[in-house]
Amino acid sequence: MNIQHGKPVSEGIVIGKSFLLESESIRIPAKYITENHIDNEIQKLKTVMKEVVDELHRFADTLAKTTSPKIAEIFVGHAGMLEDDSLREEMHAAIKEKCFTAEFAVASTMRRWRETFSKNDFLQKHVPDLDDLERRLLRHLTGHEGEDISNLQDEIVLVAHSLSPMQIASLDSDKVKGIVSEGDGPTSHAAIIASAFGIPAVVGAENITRRVSGGESIIVDGTNGHVIVEPDRETCLRYSSRSRKLQESERSLLEEMRDLPSKTQDGRRIFSLVANIESPKATAKALDYGAEGIGLYRTELLFLDSERIPSVDEHFHAYMEAINKLDGRPIVMRTLDIGADKLWKLKPDLEARESFLGLRSLRYCLKNPDIFKPQLRAILKAGAYGNVSLMFPMVSGVEEWEEALKVLDDVKSDMDAAGEDYDPDMRVGMMIELPSAAMCADALAERCDFFSIGTNDLIQYTLAVDRAEKDVAGLYRPEHPAVLKLIKLTVDAARKAGIHVGICGAMASSPLFTPLLIGLGLDSLSLAPPQSLPRIKKIIRSIKFSEARQLAARVLEARGPDRARELLMEVNESLPDSS
Repeated sequence: MNIQHGKPVSEGIVIGKSFLLESESIRIPAKYITENHIDNEIQKLKTVMKEVVDELHRFADTLAKTTSPKIAEIFVGHAGMLEDDSLREEMHAAIKEKCFTAEFAVASTMRRWRETFSKNDFLQKHVPDLDDLERRLLRHLTGHEGEDISNLQDEIVLVAHSLSPMQIASLDSDKVKGIVSEGDGPTSHAAIIASAFGIPAVVGAENITRRVSGGESIIVDGTNGHVIVEPDRETCLRYSSRSRKLQESERSLLEEMRDLPSKTQDGRRIFSLVANIESPKATAKALDYGAEGIGLYRTELLFLDSERIPSVDEHFHAYMEAINKLDGRPIVMRTLDIGADKLWKLKPDLEARESFLGLRSLRYCLKNPDIFKPQLRAILKAGAYGNVSLMFPMVSGVEEWEEALKVLDDVKSDMDAAGEDYDPDMRVGMMIELPSAAMCADALAERCDFFSIGTNDLIQYTLAVDRAEKDVAGLYRPEHPAVLKLIKLTVDAARKAGIHVGICGAMASSPLFTPLLIGLGLDSLSLAPPQSLPRIKKIIRSIKFSEARQLAARVLEARGPDRARELLMEVNESLPDSS
């Protein structure tokens, strides 16, 4: 029996037979053509590139309807890379100037791009995307089909060094019962897609492909990050029992919790247990799991799917699709929260450098009113038809907040002049996700209607840890004292000002942190995925607010994240359905 440890990225337990996916590559030797074949070779490449782009867009459309628009964005992005003029021109030049075959032009160009990406801190994470695109192009050019995991005959646990988004998204989810990889990180595309499919998955399991052979018995614990190869009979029985209980619990928990109020045993009413969504289509699913509304509507998809700036009507109709399903329940619309690197199609004249510290989110919107104002206008207009609140992301301080409000006032004035209906009293709040905002939360709380703490970025910026970077992923600690003190500072400022304060980061969806967040005094938790709602509600209804406050006080006094986690684990293990 061999026990491996990795990062859990999709909850659940599975026991099955391993299927070792060998690292796939298509080796292209240096081959050349004569000058009179150049035009034919370029046309062949153009035809294949169009086929691949069309294929990626079809695949994205299917995923957007059946799985998640967020996942579909990955493949829209892949298609965008192939449509990039510089990439195409370099491949064409290799054929024209060096008389390379189309296959060799693709392989040599992609090799050079990989080398460039690998040397850039921000582009490194896109190297697997280039690999995926190269494989796709070469398959079409050579007729090489590669390994097919979309049409498996038996149920398996997939084991691989790394998995491309295309491989994960095209697999047969009825047959693939678990996933283990050693090269992917917890926020990789593969991890996101595995979670969306609901397949138990562990990533970052070092050397797993060297310790597993095809057909061996393997256990994947996607809740705790354990992978057990060739388990003994006692271990199999123990994990089988845990898996069976977990499935039975999840089936009954939804019916038990869906319609019950989210309040503690001593009567503390959590203002709302709501959901994060990425598209209007996700609204119904959130309500099915008992969401009391939408605490975070990420509006980025409308921009990412477009090659031009979305119009007011396009924004409005997308928002109304969600509002009409809510039947008066609240929805919080967050304005555009991505960077210039994702919006190069809308503003091709802008230098599109990817940077967590650069031109993104509210900063980008303030510098691009032609993008910002139509969205604000549509949100205000939608407010006349539903319980809508507006939220600005990545606010760094009072000056930036007041600048955003000035733009909002300008939009209201324009709507007044045009005689348009809108909600003049719409609640306007901000995300607290920068340490600077948390440190001046008292001044900000006096100027807004609500706070929503975005812990994903707050942790990242506080600890200087890129959560997508595997080498430092272990330093990404939500329970770090610095992070918890910033949350406490924000909650205290909201309490003093008498405004609502919620949390919409990944911490909100983790059962480990639920008692702590209640004890810190949060009014609402906004969760993703919505399947986590029943379990979180169960925990809320199983604790006393007075005890949660005592826990919060003890955790805030912890000298380091390890001790804080020990305290949280002690409480978590005593709660029902805490696994």
